Amino acid sequence: MTEAVLEIRNLCARFRTGGADVEAVRGIDLAIGEGEVLGIIGESGSGKTVTGMAILRLLPANAEVVADELCFRGRPLLALTDEAFRALRGTHLAMIFQNPAGSFNPAKTIGWHLARTAERALTRLDRENAGAGTGASAGPRAGAPMPEAERRLAEVGIPDPARVLTLYPHQLSGGMLQRALIAMVLVLEPDLIIADEPTTNLDNIVERQIINLFRALRARTKAAMIFITHDMAIAAELCDRIAVMYAGEIVESGPAAAVLAAPSHPYTQGLIDTARQLERSVERLREIPGEMPGITGIPEGCVFAPRCGKATDECRQARPAVTRLSTVHSVRCIHHG
Repeated sequence: MTEAVLEIRNLCARFRTGGADVEAVRGIDLAIGEGEVLGIIGESGSGKTVTGMAILRLLPANAEVVADELCFRGRPLLALTDEAFRALRGTHLAMIFQNPAGSFNPAKTIGWHLARTAERALTRLDRENAGAGTGASAGPRAGAPMPEAERRLAEVGIPDPARVLTLYPHQLSGGMLQRALIAMVLVLEPDLIIADEPTTNLDNIVERQIINLFRALRARTKAAMIFITHDMAIAAELCDRIAVMYAGEIVESGPAAAVLAAPSHPYTQGLIDTARQLERSVERLREIPGEMPGITGIPEGCVFAPRCGKATDECRQARPAVTRLSTVHSVRCIHHG
């Protein structure tokens, strides 16, 4: 891995509810380098989105995020004031949400959104150039806001971008709106992008178009990317490394090729088996038995034990430690392999 853009060690996110603290995610260890795509995989409710929102300080007021380490390019994020963090978020750090409509003001045009984003990017660049003592005009600089907005819409494959800039969010389809949101992120040219299931709720053709767009983006940008998904096929296509989450924990992580070829955790094995069945269009889908526990019902010991065919009394009594299968592949399971 190249030098880390983001380093996380023992991240926990807790919610104060009913007078008690409930942990939604715990013990998260991640690192991602420049130009790398890290996939966070798991069923709904596994803690993927909470992890992404915790990194970008987007959780509600009743949430508390703690970590032994949460650093962006060596800078401790938890030590920053809210004002200092907001200066990073929306400039160096960006998020592409599952529901793009929620990212747009319905009373403003697409052009208004992209132009404001371009102005923010230009202001950031001028400030950084001035801070480096090069003068406001030094270094690469994007064009004026509206031409820059039109250029970025064209870059994400939106036809007739000049016309689309005059439209309102409700006048665009889900796929077009997702492209417009990606264009907004491109305007910023951030160092870290968190994409939260950006192909959910899109039909198969549009989903394929968005996936192809992400493939093109990773080829032209140096940004580190966290790609959150429940789809193993998408992860296999886009990601360099994979972290598999279950009930708020990472249960397996490693290079995408290694995890997909030889999954070691029973949960990872189940996810991959289900994905392969879908590819074969079997009449009866063999699913992982049982359901994921809610955040108030996390079992003692291994969190996956109630659904695992390999579980023993030892699994139910104590939380398994992380086992390193190699320098880059690890699993939280005593019956791995």
